Amino acid sequence: MWIPVIGLMLGVFIGLSFNLSVPLQYSSYLSIAILAALDTVFGGIRASLERHFDSSVFISGFFFNTLLAALLAFIGVQLGVDLYLAAVFAFGVRLFNNIAAIRRLMVTRSRKPSEKTL
Repeated sequence: MWIPVIGLMLGVFIGLSFNLSVPLQYSSYLSIAILAALDTVFGGIRASLERHFDSSVFISGFFFNTLLAALLAFIGVQLGVDLYLAAVFAFGVRLFNNIAAIRRLMVTRSRKPSEKTL
């Protein structure tokens, strides 16, 4: 569970430490790539809580999902179609599903053993 959390904290720290500005024409690519990366991070946290985390799956999924989402946004711009909306929808749904599952797992684990049977 700590690899995704540490990576997220490190990324936020680096992002806040450097004063970088993204040109407007790349903002849609970056936003969808960040959404895909967050989906992967929360998926990694969920997998860790469910005790089936695999670092190679996490790292390959992180880069593959991020690059695929940015590529989908790029292709959509080239075609004049808002294809990035499909990625926003897909990753958004997965992100909220992962967050909900994390919340359920944490609530279940925080209960006393006698409360779990109710």
